[in-house]
Amino acid sequence: MSDTPTIESKSIDWVPLEERKGKPSTLFPLWFMSNANLTTLATGMVGAALGASLLTSLLAILSGTAVGTIFTAFHSAQGPQLGLPQMIQSRAQFGYRGVVVICAVVVFSIVGFNVFNQILAADVLTSITGADLPDLWYVVITALALALAIYGYHWIHRFQTWLTWVFLATFGVFTVAALIWSDIPNGQLGLGQFTWAAFLVQFGAAAAYALGWAPYVSDYSRYLPPQTSPRKALFYTYTGVFVGAAWLMALGALVAALFAGASPLDAVRQAADGVLPGSGLWLLAAALPGLVTVITINVYAASLELITMLDSFRAVRPTRRLRVVSCAIVAGAGLLGTIFSTGEFLTNFGSFLVVLLYLLVPWTSVNLVDYYVVRRGRYAVREIFVPGGVYGTWGWRGLIAYLVGIVAMIPFVVTVWFTGPVAAAMGGVDVALFVGLFASAVAYVLMARSLDLDAEIARAEADSKEHGVEAVSFAGRVAPVET
Repeated sequence: MSDTPTIESKSIDWVPLEERKGKPSTLFPLWFMSNANLTTLATGMVGAALGASLLTSLLAILSGTAVGTIFTAFHSAQGPQLGLPQMIQSRAQFGYRGVVVICAVVVFSIVGFNVFNQILAADVLTSITGADLPDLWYVVITALALALAIYGYHWIHRFQTWLTWVFLATFGVFTVAALIWSDIPNGQLGLGQFTWAAFLVQFGAAAAYALGWAPYVSDYSRYLPPQTSPRKALFYTYTGVFVGAAWLMALGALVAALFAGASPLDAVRQAADGVLPGSGLWLLAAALPGLVTVITINVYAASLELITMLDSFRAVRPTRRLRVVSCAIVAGAGLLGTIFSTGEFLTNFGSFLVVLLYLLVPWTSVNLVDYYVVRRGRYAVREIFVPGGVYGTWGWRGLIAYLVGIVAMIPFVVTVWFTGPVAAAMGGVDVALFVGLFASAVAYVLMARSLDLDAEIARAEADSKEHGVEAVSFAGRVAPVET
């Protein structure tokens, strides 16, 4: 990690070897703290809102988080090997311009997450100060998150490491105390009222939340040295996401069982006050920085998506100024979305997570199959930045496989707006996640058989010699590149 306290200059460009520093262990606090926040806690209350017992919710949370985190962790391992943002690397599957389709989905999901994050953060400030000024709080929260996003990668890592210790000293103590002194209602630790519908809604919410980081998780590992062990990058990302998400969702399920029908903040405050009178406000105050930094992480990542979209149609120089402007645009979009948002928090958030899962599953399937099965980590890095290069303008294989996954899921989906015929016949059971993963993976592998991978690498190597540099990335080694 750089010791220079300056604003990051890079965005979608390749990270040179001399700037690659740090240890994979730094990924744990980053992703732990990104998930150890009140929005994650609210996600753990989704099942309870549908009548799930505490035990049912816990089983769904642990299994859903375990499944969703698998994909996120495998994407994270790509960062040190390629030194590229995730969506730039996705040009290899979806094409130089075709990746814009995926970028648009990711930006939508990020702005949506930030709307919910800012609503909770503003409610925290209202509770702490007693001043019901949500629009003012939205502006303050956005400004703080934007400032950190502008400073960029290294400062984000530092803040998340510092906040991890603060969180352990506050929510760690609260969790232990709540488990010891809370009087859990009868029936909450049993499966007497178990329904597959409630279980799978909570499972899907947990899986979607953990999977939601996948489209930009390697953005936060791309500065690590290419010699970084993929297993270590995978391990620290997986444990960070899983521990943070499972802990806070489980805590959310617990407070929902204790205070049925209460909002996330009211439930936390009442639980804390029950353990130590007056401690509820202090606990919420300790949670506020975590909400701000998770907004930061989303703003930073979405700014890279915006630059990728712009560069896909009109080549741009990835300057510091461009990244700052794109961060401001994303932060502004989230601010406007928050100001004009309406409706019940948990109802809207649960529906949002379901839609997010459907949109991201086919992409993660295509990307991981391409990286680990088809190309096996071998990419012509320079060609990723060349319009009409070896990866094409529109990657029809990736785009068709993505569409196949979406279409295949439709009969199995369960949303507040539409329930697929197969899901309805199964009593509202949602297995669309697994259908989409399988359909996109099979479709892409079959179509990828027509790829001439040897010619692809040969062309890249010839192009490299012409420009006087190497530009081929192999799993475990990345060579210098000009862009």
